Amino acid sequence: MLNQQEKMFLEKAIALSKQGMESGQGGPFGCVIVKGGHVIGQGSNQVTSSNDPTAHAEVVAIREACRKLGTYQLDGCDIYTSCEPCPMCLGAIYWARPKRVIYANTREEAAAIEFDDDFIYHEISASICDRKIPFIHAPHPDAKAIFTAWKNWEGKQKY
Repeated sequence: MLNQQEKMFLEKAIALSKQGMESGQGGPFGCVIVKGGHVIGQGSNQVTSSNDPTAHAEVVAIREACRKLGTYQLDGCDIYTSCEPCPMCLGAIYWARPKRVIYANTREEAAAIEFDDDFIYHEISASICDRKIPFIHAPHPDAKAIFTAWKNWEGKQKY
């Protein structure tokens, strides 16, 4: 069960989903990122208004929060989102490493309004040769050399 402050942050994400939808920015999704009781990032879906398929609410909010924090990780942050994150957003969330994610609607509820990510979940677990979009492995010695250089580079910053 959420406490009053957590409920307020989730409701802010929900309000952003409504605002973004009604303004024509994109689908009905909103997100806020909180650290130490303060919103440090927020966003609504902007896919159609920006012609950017990655401009989901969570990605927009993660980008803003990381800019504000001056880091690529969201240690100690909570993500409040109006809907269970899609596979792309889930990947971004795991890369950002927040403390937790609180969401309102489920992915099944999103599918019921024609935002069905089930296809992508299946594609992720499919072998490369069985995917609907062809993935063609084209090994190249220059690409391999760059990976070798990274592996041996003492100045790298791991993430």
